[in-house]
Amino acid sequence: MSIGSKLAWDDTVLPFQLDRSDMRGRVARLDGVLSGVLKQHDYPAPVEALVAEMALLTALIGQTVKLRWKLSLQVQTNGPVRMIATDYFAPTKEGEPARIRAYASFDRDRVTDAQPFSQLGNGYFAILIDQGPGTTPYQGITPVAGTSLSDCAAAYFAQSEQLPTTFALSYGRSMEPGVGEHWRAGGIMLQHMPKASPFAQGGGSGEQGLLLAEDLMHGNDGENWTRVNSHIGTVEEFELIGPTISPDQLLVRLFHEEIPRVYDAQPVRFGCTCSEAKVRQTLSIYSAKDIEKMTTDDGRVTADCQFCGAHYDLDPKTVGFEAEDGTD
Repeated sequence: MSIGSKLAWDDTVLPFQLDRSDMRGRVARLDGVLSGVLKQHDYPAPVEALVAEMALLTALIGQTVKLRWKLSLQVQTNGPVRMIATDYFAPTKEGEPARIRAYASFDRDRVTDAQPFSQLGNGYFAILIDQGPGTTPYQGITPVAGTSLSDCAAAYFAQSEQLPTTFALSYGRSMEPGVGEHWRAGGIMLQHMPKASPFAQGGGSGEQGLLLAEDLMHGNDGENWTRVNSHIGTVEEFELIGPTISPDQLLVRLFHEEIPRVYDAQPVRFGCTCSEAKVRQTLSIYSAKDIEKMTTDDGRVTADCQFCGAHYDLDPKTVGFEAEDGTD
């Protein structure tokens, strides 16, 4: 495969459907998105890996939802990594890329050299969907469980949405000829079509009594699910991440017997929505006395974006609900 064709699949999400088994899915490849997310911070290696996995999950899940505005994933725990937050902003116009941003909050002195998922403690995994002004945001929460963030996501869909879901992900630092070391990630998300998912009653067979995909599948659906997952179980890391095997070629390798049908790929980019106007709006609820407490010794009010590292430096007289007219 040529370099040009390789780059065409970087930072994309390819939707597909398996007609024989009544399932839908996504194949994602991230490259520049991860570079944009991770270069903003000096994360320890295990934290970098968790953020990379969360960004990949966000790309896969965000493209699945018929979004008009924003989908967010959050993990909050009592472990060394206190929080991971990601946002997926849907394209504003047909043909435009979606945007992803992500960051983690952690206690550096508590992070160890152990596996990334072990840096999380007890806590919850949440998916939030905000369709914009005039709508009520939706939030679903499940406990942190399993051995990976993808396990948490699969448990969320089984428990909160009653949708059998599975993931195969790969991510890490990559070395390519003529290209410096950089992060790459690739993955598959597979989900049974909603109309075929029965409503399960009672507890499940998973950790903490959570429902698993297998708890929702019976009869022919269960056989299809087992068969398709056996195909996913054969996928290799280089097939997921690339760059020499395109997503459509991967689908043929794995699911040629399932009659895969692909749709238009969705480009994704690293992108943040912070702005000086939004900082000013956030500060607009404070009085001049409150603003004075936020003012630095240099006589400025400053704010930093956790997602993109943008720094805002404002005149305290121009912020708050008692602000003077005009800006800096």
